[in-house]
Parts: sequence; C-alpha cells; structure tokens
Amino acid sequence: MVTRRWPEEVEQALLGSYDAVLNLHDRPFDPAELQHALETADAVLPTVTDAVTAEVLGGGRLRVRILGNLGVGFSHIDIDAARARGLVVTNTPGVLTDCTADLAMTLILMVARRAGEGERHLRAGEWQGWRPTHLLGTRVTGKVLGLVGFGRIARAVAHRAHFGFGMQIRFYSPSAPEAGLAESLHAVRCDSADQIFGQSDFVSLHCPGGAATRHLVDAGRLALMQPHAFLVNTARGEVVDTAALIEALRAGRIAGAALDVYEGEPAVPEALRALDNVVLLPHLGSATRESRVAMGMRVLENLDDFFGGREPRDRVA
Repeated sequence: MVTRRWPEEVEQALLGSYDAVLNLHDRPFDPAELQHALETADAVLPTVTDAVTAEVLGGGRLRVRILGNLGVGFSHIDIDAARARGLVVTNTPGVLTDCTADLAMTLILMVARRAGEGERHLRAGEWQGWRPTHLLGTRVTGKVLGLVGFGRIARAVAHRAHFGFGMQIRFYSPSAPEAGLAESLHAVRCDSADQIFGQSDFVSLHCPGGAATRHLVDAGRLALMQPHAFLVNTARGEVVDTAALIEALRAGRIAGAALDVYEGEPAVPEALRALDNVVLLPHLGSATRESRVAMGMRVLENLDDFFGGREPRDRVA
C-alpha cells in the first residue's frame, strides 16, 4: 500500500514486483485509512504526511510486516509502537543529501538578499527602478554559518558554504565526527548548541525530529542569536517553537528566518505568512526528480531485501 503518489517510474517498478495499491488521488490518508492499510497490506509505504502513531498501530490485527518510509526522517512514525508490534521500519538516507543541501543554501541566499521580498515587490508592480538604498540585504560571503547537527546534509551544506562562499563553519553535534572530517571542511566544533546560536550570522538546523529535539529552538535560544542573524530550517518543523519565532521576528530580535518545514504541516500560521522577514517554502528539500526517484527506488530495494529474507540496508527499527 503506497500512501501518496510517487514518481511514475517508481510506481511502475513497484507494480512490476508487487501487488501494489497506489493512491491515485494523492490525498493524505486519515487515521482510519492508515489503520486499514496496516490491517490489509504486507507492506505499507508511508511518507512524512502520514502520522503512524501508537493509536494507529495499536488497533486491530495487523497484517503489515514492514513500513518502508519514503524519506530520511521518521519522527512521524512511533518507532517504539512499531517495534512492539514486531514491525520492521526502513528509511531512505543518502540519496537526497545533495538536493536538500542545495535547498538549504537557496534559503540562506534568499533570506540574506531579501529575494522573496524583491520578487513580491516586482510582481505587485511596485518597483520604480534601481536606487542605492532599495531592499538592502546582507552579504553571505565570509560570514559565520552555525550548523546544529553534523550529519550528511549538514556536511554537504558546510562544503558548499565554505568552498563556495568562504563562510566560516561552526557546528554542534552530541557525538564527535570521524577523525579528520571536520578539518576537511574547515569546520570548528562547538561545545554546545547555545554557542552556535550566540556566535553565528546564520544558524542552519540539521537535527532529527522527535521528542528529544521538539522546540530545541525556543524563546531562550532565539534570544541568544545576534540581532543581525538568520535562522534556517530544513530539518523538521517541530524543532522550532513557531510562536516564539514569530515573536522574535516581529520584534526584530533576529534579522530573519528561512523555513522549508513547519509544525503541523501543511498548516502555516497566518501570522508567519504575513511577515516580510521570513522566507517560506513548501517542504521542497528533496523535491527534485532525481532525488524522489532515487528515494522511491531505495524503498523498493529495502522491500526486496526484506521479502527476500535479507536484512534491509536502511533498517531503523
């Protein structure tokens, strides 16, 4: 059971190998539909739009044996509940790293150079021509980029930012990276996340979602940021306390934010949408044909391993 539309070549590959039921209307499943899928299919292939909660997993006699998640993050799946029901859960790491890192750099550049404001200004017919003080932004080259998390995507952002824009890289990760990795990216490890927020011109979030990181960026951490600094989030929406961010943006306590993910997607508060000093994209991190096809094929590979009696390469539970 495939819960959303996937790229056509992936759907055809699934139909060629399995008795696959596709979601031709591309409408998100409600909890009852998710529960029905779990009770009637051997494999359910969810995405970030599917809240596979303990309640959904707790009802009825489950037929499902594997959840093949399309995406790296899996905080929308209650992993403990899945384990308790004896389910295997897989994800799709690696294949979306570059495109998500590209998107993070896009957000950095957009918010620094006020690109969203400029496009809205022009499209509204308000542009009266070039002038020396019009929509002055912030230089990116040479600035300090602080990374919260230092996984694949964060490292790819560090490479682009340092070698492409001469940015000074700082990062915080609870565990130390392998020897020589940080040095190869000219990245300096900080002792705490608070140091990242206090020392950076741009703070980019690359940590997993879930209870451990929910509202990691709260009013206190936002207060540590410098008034000229920007927050960038391509991780998970729940990592940021949205109400606290709106207040910080309104009050000018930080210069701006650039977001690709949100609490309670797809709902985005009107108060956030009304602000000019925030760039808002609709969860486009991996939204390239190359990445989405590779993600789907990675799910298929995990299914083939599982049903072939082999350990799936991307098993997370």
